[in-house]
Amino acid sequence: MPGSRREVRLRNTARRAVVRGADGLDARLPLSELARSVVRRVFPDHWSFLLGELALYSFIVLLLTGVFLTIFFDPSMRETPYQGSYEPLRGVLMSQAYLSTLRISFDVRGGLLIRQIHHWAALLFLAAIGAHMLRVFFTGAFRRPREANWLVGVTLFLLALLEGFTGYSLPDDLLSGTGLRIAQGITLSIPLAGTYLSFFAFGGEYPGEDIVSRLYPVHILLVPGLLLGLITVHILLVFTLKHTHWPGPGRTGRNVVGLPFFPQYVAKSAGLFFTVFGLLAVLGAVAQINPIWTYGPYRADVVSTGAQPDWYVGFLEGALRLMPGVETRLWGHTIMWNPLLTAVVLPGILFALLYAYPFFERWITGAPGERHLCDRPRDRPVRTALGVAALSCYAVLLLAGGQDILAFVFDVPVHALTRVLRIGFFAVPVTVFWLTRRLCLALQSRERRLLDEGEASGLVRQSAEGGFHPQHRALTAVERYAVLARERPWPLRPVDDDADAGHRGMRRRLDRARSAISAWYYQDRIVYPTTAEQRRKIDATTAGPDAHGSTDDG
Repeated sequence: MPGSRREVRLRNTARRAVVRGADGLDARLPLSELARSVVRRVFPDHWSFLLGELALYSFIVLLLTGVFLTIFFDPSMRETPYQGSYEPLRGVLMSQAYLSTLRISFDVRGGLLIRQIHHWAALLFLAAIGAHMLRVFFTGAFRRPREANWLVGVTLFLLALLEGFTGYSLPDDLLSGTGLRIAQGITLSIPLAGTYLSFFAFGGEYPGEDIVSRLYPVHILLVPGLLLGLITVHILLVFTLKHTHWPGPGRTGRNVVGLPFFPQYVAKSAGLFFTVFGLLAVLGAVAQINPIWTYGPYRADVVSTGAQPDWYVGFLEGALRLMPGVETRLWGHTIMWNPLLTAVVLPGILFALLYAYPFFERWITGAPGERHLCDRPRDRPVRTALGVAALSCYAVLLLAGGQDILAFVFDVPVHALTRVLRIGFFAVPVTVFWLTRRLCLALQSRERRLLDEGEASGLVRQSAEGGFHPQHRALTAVERYAVLARERPWPLRPVDDDADAGHRGMRRRLDRARSAISAWYYQDRIVYPTTAEQRRKIDATTAGPDAHGSTDDG
């Protein structure tokens, strides 16, 4: 009996000590309030919002498998005869980087499986980031207050491309070595600084002795650290700024409707992680990828036939193949326009446009408030058409990256195919832009008819005169809400010369250009039939929290 009382006192004392410690810690670090705010956070329940998590979980798989591969990989370029278990290469001189990759593939238990999972995860990581960025672009989720998160996302995509290229180049096989040779040519094309950059990267004349050992820390330390830091910033911004969500009954620009973070969303997200991991494991086990033993070790005097890079840099390969070989001699320097324009200027313009687009659209829209409701692509015809045209241009360049393979498979002259792709590079995006914009307007026109006439019921009424007339069913209130509760900005009003009399020179021309671009961007629209009262309700629904001073989660 005395022993039991002593145990009770000890438990009570321990409990009070734990409570005091937790209270003291919470007073200095308000973890409980942070935990409560995280647990109460609401996330939209729509599949399109899982694309970002798909990228996150593939990145986690990359980290786990990368740690395993780092243990066995040797980044040295010192040549050694191969004496491993792969008989066709026995006695062949090769770098330690290539030899250790062969050892991982054939002599380390589970090494080939982990290596293939790592490669498939890298492809999924980049594909998920690209798909996530497309979702954000086409739905307008980059608008205020999420411009900073868009910039972080574009930087993540750029770093992921760099990470993929460095990892692809580490095995020092014939295929990756051919890619490094192309990268060295691109580096040399940079005026003035190209030679110095090439010597620094390769440690001397190509192929040098240091390129793999210098790419290795970039691949396993520098870029992953930057990716991890930016992903953390990205997630923190998502928690702070809250998610966008699709319009619908009860959904406004001042709330978020969906699943609470814990336990529903956590369970759903955990299921996605295990699904991603399982799918990558199955692909790594049954789908061969990057079989370096069939390519052989890299030699500077040998180029592999049918050399194709991974899809995410395939557009650069295609641009290099389409650009004619043109060079200019200026002041004792030769400027090679092919690699310079296609592999330096073109990617620079691409990412500059991606970084600048949110601010450009805000400039021509003139909307100062926050935007938390997603746009339907059909409601922004020009933005959607620009995005689809860019994708079509990428598709043309990707096809051009394998024009030799296409010419061989379809038995067509490679020069003729190259000329067709050169024309397509300019003609296809213009055609696709026009078709996409017309399709968006056609979808809006159909919705206008549904609002006016209703939806076809499938019934036909015969009149007394003998004519047949199809019957229509009027849209329900929920269906009308889904169509009408959208923000459709109007073009900015043209600058009035009398009101603009105080503006001179560049500022007046800039204002006129802004009005002209805004008119081109927003003038094509189908006006939906709404009353003044409906318009006020729509404006109240789409307005952000800054218009009312509060934010509600529901």
